[in-house]
Amino acid sequence: MPHKPVLYKEIIHALQPKSGGRYVDGTLGAGGHARGILEACSPDGQLLGLDVDPQALALSRETLAPYAEGGRTHLEQASYITITKQLAALKWDFVDGIVLDLGASSMQFDHAERGFSFMQDGPLDMRFGSNAFQSAEDIVNTYDERDLADLIFRYGEDRDARRIAKAIVMSRPLHSTRELVAVIEKASPRRGDRTHPATQTFQALRIAVNEELAAVESVLPQAVAGLRSGGRLAVISFHSLEDRIVKDYFREQSKALVNPPYERIYEVERKAVVEIINKKPITASEEEVQGNPRARSAKLRVIEKL
Repeated sequence: MPHKPVLYKEIIHALQPKSGGRYVDGTLGAGGHARGILEACSPDGQLLGLDVDPQALALSRETLAPYAEGGRTHLEQASYITITKQLAALKWDFVDGIVLDLGASSMQFDHAERGFSFMQDGPLDMRFGSNAFQSAEDIVNTYDERDLADLIFRYGEDRDARRIAKAIVMSRPLHSTRELVAVIEKASPRRGDRTHPATQTFQALRIAVNEELAAVESVLPQAVAGLRSGGRLAVISFHSLEDRIVKDYFREQSKALVNPPYERIYEVERKAVVEIINKKPITASEEEVQGNPRARSAKLRVIEKL
């Protein structure tokens, strides 16, 4: 199945790529958004693309090969949390636009051997890249029941977290996605629900394995710092935990910190750093959702550096 970049038109419209500009795709995937950016900033705009997944990087190199002439593409196997370091290596002081498409890509879900999908049988892996500290199998088989329940509740927001954690501990060891799904379905059947009972546990494990929330908190200040005045940052998130981090950070950076007369609330005063472009998140059209169901939960937030 070809990978479809989510909110493609909306990303290009948000970043407004122009000739001679410099752009970053911090979550390169198959290169869909990057290709659109490079097309729009032709003939001499440049793009830095980052991804920790070697399979994604190989695919994006093929996708972006037509744009590599003249040094327009710079593709690195690296996490977006190293964005400051990557810009310094290119001697790019500032860039005109950055896009971050958070979470796992549909391409990763399509490969059963990666362990992301509860719809296919595979090893309990879920690592975006080989540098992850632990796999999903490590967590499932070593965490005690309370820690496992806390993880499923915090990152999966699952009301049956305790029941699922207890069932997992009683069924250990577990080595495959099919084994884990069977345990969850028995512990939390949820007849009549539209959402599969394993959805939130798998989300929780993936977030924990890849330390996704910490990564989002780390990258946002780096991305804002790397933008030139008038440059834009566009972030797509797929669940409420990520979206809340993005929304709160954008809101905080859009406010001026000025002490009132005779009071000192802020240690350091500053003007607003960014302007929020869309007050409410941009979501996919019904037409896009029909062609790409993954887009249903996507939320896009955009800011411009002042």
